[in-house]
Amino acid sequence: MGAPLPLARSGMSPAGRKSPRHAVLLELKRVGRLTARSLAERLGVSVNAVRHHLKELEAEGLVAYERVHRGVGAPAYAYGLTADGEALFPRRYEATLTALLDRMIERDGRAAAVAMLESRFAELSSRLRTELVGRGPAERLQALGRALSEEGYMAEVGEQGGVATLTEHNCAIPAIAERFPEICAAEARFLAEVLDAEVDRREHMLAGCSTCEYYVRFNAAQETS
Repeated sequence: MGAPLPLARSGMSPAGRKSPRHAVLLELKRVGRLTARSLAERLGVSVNAVRHHLKELEAEGLVAYERVHRGVGAPAYAYGLTADGEALFPRRYEATLTALLDRMIERDGRAAAVAMLESRFAELSSRLRTELVGRGPAERLQALGRALSEEGYMAEVGEQGGVATLTEHNCAIPAIAERFPEICAAEARFLAEVLDAEVDRREHMLAGCSTCEYYVRFNAAQETS
């Protein structure tokens, strides 16, 4: 589902190899908070094995749990990534970019900084539209997902209720997106342009969701082409 994650802390596998702990972190990143039992079911391992890995990851400050009440009975414990755990996932040149944007704002104003950020999507759009000429909707969506994963967004293509979805499990520039939410609007326009489709964001990390999820609707002529 994209480039290997740079999980380089103690006990993690080298890039390109998925250790059990890597798998636990990746699943928490993809889904959000999960109980040990849910994690075990998703990963196809024993609950005891998952609890062992969670205990180690908690000791390193990479995951934390909270009690969740689900009707009658004892509360369950749902685990999620901490800030340090989130920091293991791709953050593309964020510190450098932040410094450059600050200088640009001082010199040319906020609008110039936003324009520079949006220009990255314009470059990607130009390249992808050339590469995807003549391809059908499904091929375009898969190619776009791969390109976004290469950019650090952990993109995944799927389907819900007969509608194609594009889900980003990671934001490559979260601090930048918080300061410049205009970049999120630019991303939605970029997706619609590259896919030549109607794109509707249903989940948004800036709104507190664990992912950014888009519904993608191609027109009938495209679907049958």
